[in-house]
Amino acid sequence: MTTPDHPLTVHAYPTLDEMGAAAARAAAPVLREAITRRGSARLMLAAAPSQSATLRALAADGLDFSAIDCFHMDDYIGLTRDAPQGFGNWLEHELFRLVTPRSFHRIDVAADPEQAASNYREAMGDEPFDVTLCGLGVNGHLAFNDPPADLEDPLTARVVELDQVSRWQQVDEGHFASVDEVPAHAITVTIPRLLHARRIVVSVPTAVKRQAVHDAVHQPISGSHPGTALRTHPDVHLFVDTEADPR
Repeated sequence: MTTPDHPLTVHAYPTLDEMGAAAARAAAPVLREAITRRGSARLMLAAAPSQSATLRALAADGLDFSAIDCFHMDDYIGLTRDAPQGFGNWLEHELFRLVTPRSFHRIDVAADPEQAASNYREAMGDEPFDVTLCGLGVNGHLAFNDPPADLEDPLTARVVELDQVSRWQQVDEGHFASVDEVPAHAITVTIPRLLHARRIVVSVPTAVKRQAVHDAVHQPISGSHPGTALRTHPDVHLFVDTEADPR
């Protein structure tokens, strides 16, 4: 069952780098406190160009990544393990060439899909993440939970079929040459598991995401607009650049 509807404040910055720096400042203290208190932290990561500025800033923060266990929230089914479009590989290039985490739990894109989803449910376990770093899709999705999304999904990771908006987004962002090349299925961490975190930090730049930000802030909470689920969490920080600011 979802928790009460909290206001979702939009923090807008003139540039991508300023947005990313602000998002990193929201994430880093929670991770640092967890490391001090427990000796390690748990970080859930999105893999998309929208996250690049935030990840660069977080890598430059001086955090002890050797004490951070990292997870990622989705990946395609059917790609080879070394495919550059794979989200695990994207994170290796964008973040883990800059810092070395204690662990990086990757979704196995080449395994049997149902078994890979089951394995990832086990890898995540039941403990909350300290921070979830995420974005919003053009269609408002969180990870690959496309609308209509299940905001109370009992599974923590599952196999999903991607809708056409999600597939075209991958083409528009330059990951694939045509929509026919984009895999039709993926494994995604579900919305309840993504939100099972102490703090949610959302980075959403560019004009193509402006409507998704508007909907996340203003639409009634429902699976028709998955981003609205962010308003069920008591500690969410939403960062945009000027182009994505819906105000």
